[in-house]
Amino acid sequence: MYVVARVFYWLSLFGAAVTRFNQDVLERITAYKPDVVWFDKPLYLWPETLRQIRKLGVYSVHFTIDNPFGPRGDPGWRHVIKSIPEFDLNLVQRDSNLADFQRAGSRATMLMRTAYDPLVHFPPPTPWSDQGRKHDVVYIGAPYDRRAEFILELWRAHQIPVKIWGSPNWSRVLPADAKAALWQGCELWNADYREKIWQSRMCLAFVTHSNCDDVAHKSFEITASGGVLLAEDTPGHRAHFAAHREAVFFSSVVDCAAQIARYLPDGGGAHGHPGLPDHLRGGILRAGSARAQASGYSNDARIADVFRRIELDLGQRKPSHE
Repeated sequence: MYVVARVFYWLSLFGAAVTRFNQDVLERITAYKPDVVWFDKPLYLWPETLRQIRKLGVYSVHFTIDNPFGPRGDPGWRHVIKSIPEFDLNLVQRDSNLADFQRAGSRATMLMRTAYDPLVHFPPPTPWSDQGRKHDVVYIGAPYDRRAEFILELWRAHQIPVKIWGSPNWSRVLPADAKAALWQGCELWNADYREKIWQSRMCLAFVTHSNCDDVAHKSFEITASGGVLLAEDTPGHRAHFAAHREAVFFSSVVDCAAQIARYLPDGGGAHGHPGLPDHLRGGILRAGSARAQASGYSNDARIADVFRRIELDLGQRKPSHE
């Protein structure tokens, strides 16, 4: 059993505050003497601090869900990129970052996909049918990339009113009439998020192209919660879920509208297609949920893989007689 110190730092700090942060990290590690220290998006951690951590014999792990090398141009990556060579293990959640981190000098890089939380994301109680699903198509999340234009076209061109729960940023990217018709309120979390999935017939998920993502984090949460996943057709999604058996994929707005028409009893307002009966969509959601659980898409399974790697590395550090 190893003792782990986990460090979060989300506040925007500058100057002396950054210096103080690095001092605090070293003071805490010296006081607690952990075997492993795990940093989540350490924007203000200096390479020198990591070198001191290594001298103390502490194994350092870095995980950042965002992409320091992506085209989105997020600020604040200077210290992170300089520190990559100093971590004992860098965890990345997208395939493209494996090469990015290697080029940046990473000592060791491991893929750790995003995941669902089994304490939060689980299927509804049985029996549960379309009578409990009062929303046809929902999207719960942020308006990254061109998601607003996509959903707006579904509504205007295909008469599919996707109900949106997300940040107030939707107010700035949707016209007034679309906001009034589609935006339902701020993003949902925990039980509210899970129960909205339960109450929905199909749940949209987009990959964040500006982060070079190939799989949507929400895809694991939606399927684990017993929702019908309606996601962008990407190699990553197809690697994790079987099309039309465990999830539904689309390649364009027109294709998305056609899939909604196919799978909703009333066609979701699109094309007047009668759609498939509830029990057929029920087969997809049950299969998707089973796949998420059986294939290790949970936080517990992902973290277990990482700790097996850490234990192996730490075991190699220790003398053979220990």
